[in-house]
Parts: sequence; C-alpha cells; structure tokens
Amino acid sequence: MTAPLDGVTVLDLTHVLAGPFASLTLGDLGARVIKVERPGTGDDTRTFPPFKDGASAYFVAINHGKQSIALDLKAEADREIFDALLARADIVLENYRPGVMEKLGYGWEALHARHPRLIYGAVSGFGHTGPDAERPAYDMVVQARGGVMSITGEKDREPVRVGASIGDIVAGMYLVQGVLAALLDRDKTGLGRKVDVAMLDSQLAILEHAVAITTTTGVAPGPSGARHPSITPFETFHAADGLFVIAAGNDALFARLCDVLGLPIARDPRFATNPARCENARTLKRLIEAITLDRPKSHWIERLEAAGVPTGPIQTVAEALHDRQILARNMVVDVLGPDGQPAFVAAGNPIKLSGMADPATRAPAPALDGDRQAIVNWLQKDVNDV
Repeated sequence: MTAPLDGVTVLDLTHVLAGPFASLTLGDLGARVIKVERPGTGDDTRTFPPFKDGASAYFVAINHGKQSIALDLKAEADREIFDALLARADIVLENYRPGVMEKLGYGWEALHARHPRLIYGAVSGFGHTGPDAERPAYDMVVQARGGVMSITGEKDREPVRVGASIGDIVAGMYLVQGVLAALLDRDKTGLGRKVDVAMLDSQLAILEHAVAITTTTGVAPGPSGARHPSITPFETFHAADGLFVIAAGNDALFARLCDVLGLPIARDPRFATNPARCENARTLKRLIEAITLDRPKSHWIERLEAAGVPTGPIQTVAEALHDRQILARNMVVDVLGPDGQPAFVAAGNPIKLSGMADPATRAPAPALDGDRQAIVNWLQKDVNDV
C-alpha cells in the first residue's frame, strides 16, 4: 500500500499552527516532512501546555511523524546544510512575515532561480501583497477582522471567537490545496510555483451565507447562536434533559420532522417553505419545543434518525473522542513516545484514500534537532550516490 505523496520531501520552516497543520496533512498523505527549527527554542508550541513527561501535548498533536533539525539561517555552516536540503526538496513551507525570507536570501525569486522545480508555500496573516502585508496576526485577529466573530455567538450579545483556531486551521487547509495543485502543475510544466495564502483571506472565503446575505440585502448578519440564518429548522432544541440539534434542510425533511412530532403544520403557509419557515423561525421553535420538552434527547434522536431526519447530541470533546462512528473511522490515534509505546492521543487523518494505509498509531513527534545526524547522513549519501 502506498501513499500518494511517497517520495515527496517537505522542508517545513513554519511554527505554531497554520503551517505545521499543513505539513502534518502532507505528512499524513505520505510526504517526508523535515521540520527546520530555531536552535535552542524550536517551535513556540513546544512550550504550550498541557505537558506529559516534559513534552507538550499541543506540539505532539500537530508535529508527530516529522523530523527535526535546528538551523540558524544566518550561520554559514547551517546555511550550507539548508542549501543542500533545498536542492533535494520538493516543497518549502514558511510562515514568516513577508520580507523575512528575502532578507535571508531565501525568498521566492531567489529560490525559484536556483531551484526551478521547488514549490514555495507561504502562509501569513495578511498575505504577501496589500497595504497590511507586514502586519503581525494570530488566529483571533483574523477571526475578528475577517468577519467570522461578528456572526459567532448569541444574538444581542458580544461576538465570540470560534472555539477551534479556524483562522490558522482553514489557512493551513488552503495551503495544502495550493501546494497539491502546484505539484500537479509541476508534473506538466516542470516548474514550481509560489503559493501565497493569507489567514485573513481564508476567513472571508468560508463566509458563504454571510457574504450572500450581506451583498444581496445590504445588511450584514449578526450572531444568531446555533441557528442557521438561511435554513429553518436548523438549530438546537430543548428536550426534557437538555439540548440536541435538528437540521431539517429541506421541505421533505421538515415534513418528516412534523410526522415524528405529530405536528400538523407541514402545509401551513407559515411553514410550508424554507423562506416562510425562516420568517417564522421563533414561532416554529416554540411549537417544536412544546413537544420535545416532554421527552429526553435520546428519545427524539432515536425517532428522528429512524425517520431519516438529520439530528444528533451536543457532545463534549471527551464524548466525541469516544463516539462509535469517530472510532470506527480511525479518527482517534495513538502517538508513540520515544520508547515506541503509546504516549499521546491525537486526531487521525480525515482523508481516507483507497490503497493507502491508515494505521492506528503515529510516529513520535521529533525532539528538537533530534534528527540532525540522520538528515546530514541522508544528504551525504545522496551526494555520494551522484
């Protein structure tokens, strides 16, 4: 069984989350990822709690299966090693502020001239062009500026940050897509491309309904809690023992929902179509909850699932990690420690490809500079082979 990126080498100069998430995904698809870190300190996330046996669980979750070499790109000896790595790499990833790589002599133009097949992937807060290109950014900054926070939270309350770091994660996903497209293009042209991904751009790109509403009506939507602003019923509902979700995304599903609840309103003009249901969403919610409050969540979820109506519980992360469907898809994996025994738990690879192994364990996260000798030996071997 082979992985599609077998034989692809990635030099990963990125740190914290967006870039490392991208290189983790490339590694899950078979690429060899060599993490180039700052001497002495390494990736910032090595200091992020919680810790287990002195290692950051955060760092391990995003960097398992990679190799590490610490290089000072201002030091001549380390630059020689880095230059040798560039000559053998397929992809280089970086998330410095625009201009930093150019000052080091490793910007896109210089690298493309020396290594025309090399793909250059850059992820930054605001991208490499535009008036704010050199400004610093973190996840919360782009969630706020990109509009995501303005539609997140409860109505008439302060906007909140999305709990997951989607400013970083989404940018990392787009970086992977761009790099894979560049690899495909290189097969046709023989030349690498620069992939420039901005975290801010990536936030706007995922605002499907919010952009449509704003540009069509002239009014920007605000926070709507768990409710979808363009589909009804599509939100949380109270049962006797707490909240669960119902997502009846079309008229046929709404009719099934009404059958399960015994609500004779499927043809009521107030609720017969999705636009009408959106206009009368609060009334509809009260009618539904007048029924669902009489029984526990499990009762309604079981009946709705049997009728084919999308529904589900609101699970904690701990509950999600034990969800039978998630476990059946190998989405909870063990990361091995230096002794070869399971030491950490991480999310699995959500990209399931036929013919590619999806083991239940992952290789350890690298110690800072822990693979220097192996990498140097590999470089020398390649030179000798030539």
